[in-house]
Amino acid sequence: MEKTITVISDWIWGIPLLILLVGGGTYLLIYSKLLPFRHFWHALAVIRGKYETASNVGQISAFKALTTALSSTLGMGNISGVAIAISMGGPGALFWMWASALIGMATKYYSCSLAVMYRGKDDSGEIQGGPMYVIMEGLGKTWKPLAIFFSIAGIFGSLPIFTANQLTQVIISVTPSSVMGQHPNQLLILIAIAISVLVGFVVFGGIGRIANLASKLVPFMVTLYFLSVSYILIQNYSSIIPALREVLVDAMTGEAVLGGSLGAIIIMGVRRAAFSNEAGIGTAPLAHGASRNTEPIKEGLVAMLGPFIDTIVVCTLTALAILVTDSWQHADLNGVAITLEAFVQTMPGYGAPLLVFIVCVFALTSLFTYSYYGSKCVVFLFGGKYRNTYNYIYVVGVFIGAVSSLSGVVGVIDISFALMSIPTMVSTILLAPKVNVATITYFKKLPLKNQFI
Repeated sequence: MEKTITVISDWIWGIPLLILLVGGGTYLLIYSKLLPFRHFWHALAVIRGKYETASNVGQISAFKALTTALSSTLGMGNISGVAIAISMGGPGALFWMWASALIGMATKYYSCSLAVMYRGKDDSGEIQGGPMYVIMEGLGKTWKPLAIFFSIAGIFGSLPIFTANQLTQVIISVTPSSVMGQHPNQLLILIAIAISVLVGFVVFGGIGRIANLASKLVPFMVTLYFLSVSYILIQNYSSIIPALREVLVDAMTGEAVLGGSLGAIIIMGVRRAAFSNEAGIGTAPLAHGASRNTEPIKEGLVAMLGPFIDTIVVCTLTALAILVTDSWQHADLNGVAITLEAFVQTMPGYGAPLLVFIVCVFALTSLFTYSYYGSKCVVFLFGGKYRNTYNYIYVVGVFIGAVSSLSGVVGVIDISFALMSIPTMVSTILLAPKVNVATITYFKKLPLKNQFI
């Protein structure tokens, strides 16, 4: 079954999908006249609340929408996903993650602006946003099959199996053998149950509880992780320049792991970048569509910072820590265990518990957020009365993911993300002219001096 999933995953992440995600993102970047780079500082001012206005529309603030979206991406994709990318695709995969993230800033800008521009209502009359509502409200009801397609893929893409799997792996990795005893499988089951119960407590509280928790935890954990990895880099400072050189050289050859297949290493970088920052996948618009922001462009500016923070900053830190310690070359390690080895090498004694603490918080915030994404897809398809039913299934999914193998869960999520990206990118490209018109109007209303700060 795992082999079948892997084959399908490798097939679907072929050249056509690469053209849709990277080619479509490049088109949007050019079509916006490089807006993510021209208005980067203005976006930072927006997130600081400089242009905040009171409104009763939506459920959460723009900052909470960003941290909610980041809580799903700043997690195992950064700590484990980048390790998988380098172990399978070599150091050069990081370069293509960078390229994908910079392009993804434009994709996030357009898709999340549209999530606010074209919001709909669920069966209870509550304002909702996301690709399915963008398709219905922006393209019309004749496009409903595309909205349904996204929602079905979104239910599977929001399953917690990967994050739960890697969270369990890192806990097991640092558990003393004396505790493991003669029955490691029983311990695994107990850990899975504990995680499921904790996640269940939060997800049944809804987006308000999720957003409040994420807005408090994400900034703190990003800072702690930044300081921890910075320490690793300081201790191995002489290896940083050679590591970066290796990234650039290998990005053009792929010789480190993939036998010189440039196309394969590009696809690997894009796949892991998509898993990490989710640009073009459609999950971030689900969070940003719930923002109280009534100005679509303002929300798009906030959202476009996500790929930069997620991939350019956090993933790069992880990748460099892995490269300067050579932990990625341990053939017996995979996933989060590679990053754990980098911490243990540099910080013997306390590196392991430190990363376990960081991973636990990152993973749990991801688990909380993805339940919200999946429930929105269920509500769109079947109505609000099935929201709690999905949450029960989701909590069971946490348990299943925790006791499953890595290759199987990665394959399922990769397939789901690939399918989600099709309706997301198609609708975003078709409606991009609407965003450009709104962009011109938005910046015309601002004093010239405020447009670049």
